[in-house]
Amino acid sequence: MERIKCIGYTPQVDFVLHDVDEEEKSNILGDHEKLALAYGLLIGLKGGVIRVTKNLRVCGDCHSGFSFISKVVEREIVFRDSSRFHQFKEGVCSCGRYW
Repeated sequence: MERIKCIGYTPQVDFVLHDVDEEEKSNILGDHEKLALAYGLLIGLKGGVIRVTKNLRVCGDCHSGFSFISKVVEREIVFRDSSRFHQFKEGVCSCGRYW
């Protein structure tokens, strides 16, 4: 997370629905999508495509985070949510931020 924060990522705490302080909200943002991505980065082949599937829509924070992560790790990430495919490559998503 520190590497993507260095290049401009800021957690989008608007997506946290709990009634807590702003500081606490940034700690809560540990979505399952990011955990799945971290697992894929750990066990996947170097340079290979990482694929993540979710049966609900991706939240805006994860969408933004995946963009930054794809840029930092220099890998393609394909994310399938309930609405569409998102292909993150070099910090850009194929949906054009229309998710």
